[in-house]
Amino acid sequence: DKRALTKQKISIWDVSEEALENINLPRVELHAIGRSNKRVALGDLLGNSFRITIRGIALPSEEAEKRIQSISDEIAQVGGVPNFFGVQRFGTLRPVTHLVGDAIVRGDFEKAALTYIAKPFPSESEGVRRARGYVWETHDFKGGLRLFPKHLRYERAMMNHLVSNTSDYTGAFRILSPGLKKLFVHAHQSYIFNKILCRRLQKGLPLNVAMEGDVVCFTNKSGLPDISRMQFVSSDNVDGMNRLIERKRAFVTASLVGYESQLAKGEPGEIERSIIDEMRIDLNDFAIPKMPELASSGLRREVLLSVQLTHEIENDELSVGRTKAVLGFSLPKGCYATVVLREYMKL
Repeated sequence: DKRALTKQKISIWDVSEEALENINLPRVELHAIGRSNKRVALGDLLGNSFRITIRGIALPSEEAEKRIQSISDEIAQVGGVPNFFGVQRFGTLRPVTHLVGDAIVRGDFEKAALTYIAKPFPSESEGVRRARGYVWETHDFKGGLRLFPKHLRYERAMMNHLVSNTSDYTGAFRILSPGLKKLFVHAHQSYIFNKILCRRLQKGLPLNVAMEGDVVCFTNKSGLPDISRMQFVSSDNVDGMNRLIERKRAFVTASLVGYESQLAKGEPGEIERSIIDEMRIDLNDFAIPKMPELASSGLRREVLLSVQLTHEIENDELSVGRTKAVLGFSLPKGCYATVVLREYMKL
């Protein structure tokens, strides 16, 4: 994402096109496309379109074409790709977000704070690793402030609070933005979902066919999964549900667990419960009494991500003798291009 050329619609209140032309932002271009009596708001986004170039493919163009088409045919046959949360949900260079969320849900805010502030990872620079490692071993936040670089402002803000308010780990989290705090809990839920989906695949349960006990969601007016419209699959309705799934009007789901989660039944439910038991999760803990603003009642998410992909195969102008593939596709919001790319990067 950091190297991407992105295009987004935004709304600006009561501004002229001339004024827009005079706005100068580094690495940003603004183009007026019209006026509206309604602003762009949270919830308006339906999805994202991607055009991604894979370079340095060590295959002739004909072979790359054949393999990409073969992968596309396999994906079409099963109706899509597993709808995992991508690695960026947990932190690409420093995957701690879900670990922090796990500790928050369990009410262990000291562990959550130390994990976020100080757990070192080899992917970071030597100076940052040394600073984190010092605080991880000593819990000396005052000393940590001397070592931590200025750009780690969230960690520094939490340590500043802990220097003035010894052992107030809950208070240290309260100084973070609401969005960042919720991200931790959501990442924990996402990690559990990924494990449930992995187990379903390992057990050989289909993603594009509903079984008795599954919970399916239906489509909204835009043809996208609507998690507010759910139904259990039983012996009485399984055939009808699968006809809807074939027509892309319903989707099999798995749990994003919370304190009000209704788990699946039958074999799909056994999978969800087995992961919850193995991780020693108490769903009631998602009420998070020490910080109720982060509480999550739970949701469900479709297990299969439908993909309609176009591709172009060309010589890679940046790598002599290699091939590049340009992939184009669109995904609903909340779904990850990296999980689609993973299927094709097996080239």
